[in-house]
Amino acid sequence: MSEAEVETIGLAVRTDAQPRPRAATASPRQVLAIVSVGICLANLDLFIVNVGLPNIAQEFRGASLEDLSWILNGYAIAYAALLVFFGRLAERHSRNLSFLLGVALFTAASAACALAPNVELLVAARIAQAAGAALMTPTSIGLLLASFPLEQRPGAVRTWTAIGGLAAALGPLAGGVLVTFDWRWIFIVNVPIGVVALIIGWLKLPEVPGHDVPRPSFRAALLVTSGIGALTFAIVKANDWGWCSRGVVLGFVVAAVSLAAFAWHCLRSKNPFVDPALFGVRPFTGATLVMAPYSAAFGAMLLSVALWDQTVWGWSALQTGLAIAPGPLLVPFTSLLFAGRLIARFGAAAVVSAGILSFAGALAIWATCMGPEANVPAAVVGMMFTGIGVGLTFPTLMGVGAGSLPPSSFATGSAVINMIRQAALAIGVAIFVAILATPVSMAERIAAFQRGWWIMIAITMAAFVPNYLFIRRKTDR
Repeated sequence: MSEAEVETIGLAVRTDAQPRPRAATASPRQVLAIVSVGICLANLDLFIVNVGLPNIAQEFRGASLEDLSWILNGYAIAYAALLVFFGRLAERHSRNLSFLLGVALFTAASAACALAPNVELLVAARIAQAAGAALMTPTSIGLLLASFPLEQRPGAVRTWTAIGGLAAALGPLAGGVLVTFDWRWIFIVNVPIGVVALIIGWLKLPEVPGHDVPRPSFRAALLVTSGIGALTFAIVKANDWGWCSRGVVLGFVVAAVSLAAFAWHCLRSKNPFVDPALFGVRPFTGATLVMAPYSAAFGAMLLSVALWDQTVWGWSALQTGLAIAPGPLLVPFTSLLFAGRLIARFGAAAVVSAGILSFAGALAIWATCMGPEANVPAAVVGMMFTGIGVGLTFPTLMGVGAGSLPPSSFATGSAVINMIRQAALAIGVAIFVAILATPVSMAERIAAFQRGWWIMIAITMAAFVPNYLFIRRKTDR
């Protein structure tokens, strides 16, 4: 998660609220330490689960790749839809209690994931995890901003960001180590961390009251969730059932109707879930249109690398984690040390273009150099290029998107971009799963992966169009 994103991901949470003094209240630095647990849990979970997916498949032998993909997609879809909803809902209530509720839900759901006897219950528990994460994220940054003086907030946000980036970077390696014992440990590890955070948070966090603001529409949240879910389901099942089958066609119809109804609500409601006026700002529109294909390719990339390393090359989860780690390690390094300087010198669109090319180059390396024999340099260099690409692109898009809006819309705009990013991640995973299908031979499996990477290159390169039309013309003149 980029610095630009976390500075505005408070959603509708205001920064002018002041904590109420109470006994044993934590200092601002202690608040930072407590709320950083939320971003650590969420970021660790993303990469750990990708690395552990092949091991989960070994235990649930009757489950297909399509079924297993919902362990990732269920989380992404629920998080995408609930982030805005919970962020605005939490503004009405005490932020410290809302944060603790999110931690409690995430912790309990993690325990349920570890105990799940089948894929269906594991997916259900992952959706509950996403709900907890969607409640933790906006309330944690809201607590942080309310606890620090105005002049210290930027430094606090940068520290919060760095901690989250470090957690993401350690995710593949931690996942590889934990899966070596049992895949259930990737969820069990969240439980003691969450329990400790709950106890300390209950005793120490300051009380930050809510505000009297309009209640977000639950019906709108349900519409966008069902729309994205139905679209993802139809794509995943297309190879199994056939593109013209009744179930797949029905999935596309439900998706179209739900998303159209959601758009109608946003256009007509006095309290829209997403304010359509945001898309009247050209750079914001460009950032969202670039984010969608880029994130779809990113979601597919994460899944494909973990599956390739373990199912084609036969690597262990630990070896896979070590090979993946350079990518996420380079994201915060590139973002914090280079992206800002490059934007100042060359402009936002040029930096986004470089990020697109770097990410597409990584996929091209894999599509041309990966074969049945392990190729460690290609795997590692490819991951390094993805890390550089993501580090250049994601924070720049968040900065362009949110920075082009009036101050009153910073938070909501960043939430919308993040919602689109999470939804696109799920769709990207679904597309790659549909491309892989069920190859019989190793040659067919390799060909399917290579075909998938080339398709993801095309999807990534499609981001050049909105980058040129909306971002370059507005921000680089």
